Formats: sequence, structure tokens, C-alpha cells
Amino acid sequence: MSLKQAIADDMKSAMRERDSVRLEAVRMLRAAIQRKEVDDQTELDDAGVLAIVQKMVKQSCESIKQFTSGDRLDLVEKEQASLEHIKVYLPAQLSEEQVQTFIQQAITETGAASPGDMGKVMGWLKPRLNGQADMGQVSQQVKVSLNS
Repeated sequence: MSLKQAIADDMKSAMRERDSVRLEAVRMLRAAIQRKEVDDQTELDDAGVLAIVQKMVKQSCESIKQFTSGDRLDLVEKEQASLEHIKVYLPAQLSEEQVQTFIQQAITETGAASPGDMGKVMGWLKPRLNGQADMGQVSQQVKVSLNS
């Protein structure tokens, strides 16, 4: 079953169960997917849907930070509940050790020796870690590895 179909099925399930929080989160996700399909005039595959899920997770995390700094705990709770329902569609996240193994392999295979080679390393890593790790954190780890 495709990721898009799983999201549609979850929306129907949330409607049947009258789970308003989950229903709202899944509806927002479906709306983002449909908006992207209409804008690009194409049918999204699982990779495209996954990219939208990742974008929504990132946006929710940023919203939570802003609501926390603005002392809006009611909105923080609502956003966290929504985030938990969206994160379900992400693949299993890799551990720190697994990410470090990928980084070392990337450095070895690309022959990277200095921070200037970071683009090569990230280019090698991105398709392999897509959705399985926070690429912002991976980027920081690559910087540390290349500077040492």
C-alpha cells in the first residue's frame, strides 16, 4: 500500500472513530499533498509524499519552539498532538551510531578530507538517509567529522 493510500485510510479511520485531533492532523497532511500535486500537475509517489511529511514535521517543530518562547502552552500542546499523528508516516529513525557509520562510509567513498568537501559527503548521504535522520543534525556531524 502506498503512503498516500495509508494516509487516506487513516483519515477515514479517524472519521469513524471520531478522533478529532488525528483527523485534523491527517486532513492538513492530505491538503498539503493535494496542493503540491495541483501546483506541480503531477501525481506524487511515496518519495514525494515523504518529503511533504518531513516538511510538515519540521514546520511543527519550529511552531512548537515559537509557541514555547511566546508562552502559549495551549498551542504547544495542540501542535505536539498533531505532530505525533504526522510522525507516524516517517520511516524508522536511525540511531546516532548508525548515522555516524554512514558518515564515515561517505567520507571514505567520496575521499573527503576537508570542510570544503562537505557538499560531496552530503550529496552521498542525502539519498541514503532520506527520512531516516534529521539532515540538519547530520550536516552538523559531518562538519565535526571533517574538521577533526
